Amino acid sequence: MTALFDLPLQRIDVGDGMHIAARVAGEGPPLLLLHGHPQNHVIWHRVWPALTRRHTCVAADLRGYGDSDKPAAAPDHAAHSKRVMAQDMVNLMRALGHERFDVLAHDRGARVAHRLALDHPGRVGRMMLLDIAPTLDMYQGTTRAFAQAYYHWFWLIQPAPMPETMIGHDPVFYVRAVMGGRPGGLAIFDPRALAEYERCAALPGLPVGICEDYRASATVDLEHDRADRAAGRKLACPVRVLWGARGAVGRNFDVLALWRAVADEVDGEALDAAHYLAEEVPDAVTAQALAFFV
Repeated sequence: MTALFDLPLQRIDVGDGMHIAARVAGEGPPLLLLHGHPQNHVIWHRVWPALTRRHTCVAADLRGYGDSDKPAAAPDHAAHSKRVMAQDMVNLMRALGHERFDVLAHDRGARVAHRLALDHPGRVGRMMLLDIAPTLDMYQGTTRAFAQAYYHWFWLIQPAPMPETMIGHDPVFYVRAVMGGRPGGLAIFDPRALAEYERCAALPGLPVGICEDYRASATVDLEHDRADRAAGRKLACPVRVLWGARGAVGRNFDVLALWRAVADEVDGEALDAAHYLAEEVPDAVTAQALAFFV
């Protein structure tokens, strides 16, 4: 089985001049894999061999991250809304021949997946989300403890160009500080993966992509979430949520209760990890995925 790092990187036209970077391998039902901040699609390298034996896996970079295109900021942050990011992924999967697919997603990618399944319920069969609670609930339930642990949520949304300038001054330091600041530090990451995160952090446009992603989550994305709740729209596909027993999400939120309020069918549990589950406890994530995506 070819390692994720060794597969050719494709840049696929998803419309409106946008190109999404992805690696594709495997056989079987299609499975879309989405990463979080401040990483890219190689977060899945430790679960890739087992998943590609059962699934046609598509590991993609979100717009603004990795080797995907990085659109300019917009005053309303709509170019980085989860609705637009989700449409990117629908278009990506269609371009690869997949009209319906399952989704495995972590962190920011899991927020994109949440919106994808709401906006395109006919596209998603099953969805597994790693270490998040719904965005609206996390903002509404913010406490001092959560704000201290997730300080970047509130710093990255400050007006441009302050956070962009600070990230751009030393992007490798930024990646190392953010990822190394969680339990386990940088030691949990494969050197090849860390090198990819550092390489992509230095690409032009990445600071804007990161900040606009978070600004969208604090503005236009919340508008979309509130509209869904007011209309009574819930996730219709089966959802499994996994979170880190030593992470901030599980400490600060009742993860299962919050997802059960916005989805019809939810299960899940905490894993012995902090935040980067697919890299910290890949065997546990693999077992959960193979059991769930049937």
